[in-house]
Amino acid sequence: MVKPVAEWIEKAEEDFRAAATLHRLRRNPVHNAVCFHAQQCIEKYLKAILEKKGIAVRKIHALPILLDQGSDAHPFLMGMREDMIRLSSYAVEFRYPGESATSADAKEAMRIMKSSRSELRAVLGLS
Repeated sequence: MVKPVAEWIEKAEEDFRAAATLHRLRRNPVHNAVCFHAQQCIEKYLKAILEKKGIAVRKIHALPILLDQGSDAHPFLMGMREDMIRLSSYAVEFRYPGESATSADAKEAMRIMKSSRSELRAVLGLS
């Protein structure tokens, strides 16, 4: 595997582990962080796909835009679009004062992250 692709995957997996670990906290839950790391995991997997395809990886956090760039060769990924829109908002929405993630938001972020991660890993030829 090409080094930049492997590095994106490694960073995505770190966010996956962070989200999963933080989601298990029962005392002093950190729902905002769970949502953020779930979004970051999928952002980095999408960037790994772009890197693998030789598409310039832009410094953006909008998952629908990244999905659009990667779906040319994998049109079935467009079925993930609604989830990408929802998860994309977690990169910013809960990172600043005024909004906070709920337990339900964190649970939904985890669901989206896990299902999307599986599909994106398959595209990358990973188990």
